[in-house]
Amino acid sequence: MLSVNESIAYSVILAGICLISLQFKPINPAEDRTLKEAYKNYFPVGVAVAPRNLKGPEADLITQQFSSITPENAMKMGPIHPQENRYFWDDADAIVDFASQKGIRVRGHTLCWHNQTPRWFFTDSAGKQVTKEVLLARMKRHITDVVSRYKGKIYAWDVVNEAVPDTGTGIYRQSNFYTIVGEEYIEKAFQYAHEADPKAVLFYNDYNTENPSKRDRIYQVVKKLKDKKIPIHGVGLQGHWSIYEPSAQELEASINRFASLGLAVQITELDLSVYPKEHERRPRKETDKSEFTQEMADKQATQYKMLFDVFRKYKGKVTGVTFWNVSDKATWLDNFPVAGRKDYPLLFDQNYQPKKAFWGVVNF
Repeated sequence: MLSVNESIAYSVILAGICLISLQFKPINPAEDRTLKEAYKNYFPVGVAVAPRNLKGPEADLITQQFSSITPENAMKMGPIHPQENRYFWDDADAIVDFASQKGIRVRGHTLCWHNQTPRWFFTDSAGKQVTKEVLLARMKRHITDVVSRYKGKIYAWDVVNEAVPDTGTGIYRQSNFYTIVGEEYIEKAFQYAHEADPKAVLFYNDYNTENPSKRDRIYQVVKKLKDKKIPIHGVGLQGHWSIYEPSAQELEASINRFASLGLAVQITELDLSVYPKEHERRPRKETDKSEFTQEMADKQATQYKMLFDVFRKYKGKVTGVTFWNVSDKATWLDNFPVAGRKDYPLLFDQNYQPKKAFWGVVNF
């Protein structure tokens, strides 16, 4: 048995050994990896936000992890220009101001889209459809006003969004813009944006770009713009995918196809649904359960790792990746395509903690 003095001395020695062990504990940099740090030599990693994300733990997560932000809805035609002679700037201004304060880049989204466009754009005071000249004048005013307000603060814009249909052989979606103006509306949108901010990088943006038929029709649209010297600088692949698709081969085919035109490629709206991908709303079925199983988590981690392996492989061609929403706490997929069904498509869980998929993305 140790004496009292020996016990004290022994305790001091043990404490010293523990202290030395703590001081020389091996550092694991992977535990502190962030998206923006991991990809600083590759491309900006961004996230779509709303004003509600700009305070509290979500704001901290955005600042910690991301080097770029995109307004999810605040700059779309309906929210920002609800009436012909009235703009609503508050939400968009808040996002741009936040980015400026935090030293974060901003991608603008979106200047011309057939959805979330207010009815007044297409009708006169009597409710009749406007002429081509009137619609082009309204487009020019809208694009000029919005782009000019944020000139020098937004480095890139999604100028035209989803102008190509998913099915059929037609190249152009039969939207009001196309019905009234024809394909020229796309050219004009890019011209108006370039005139308002000649330094901004201008993108055509669409989803389902890995479908060979749609990819080819999008290619035809942007090639025609390039051939006519229209100021288009890139193609945005929306990246609304799932844990089941796309394959690496499909993704690489899309990147190479558009890059062959000398255009930058960005992944603009990335999320991986844990359910099979669908592009149209439908009624809820009894089999539509809200769940995030271990198998789903594993598949999601594998798919995200593959995607970012491909993105890094095409460094220089892929010039940005933007996630569509901050965390699984709230995403647009919670209600699409099935109302009321929860989805888990992102790298951070409902408590803002990194998921298994996160580590596969940042550790390479």
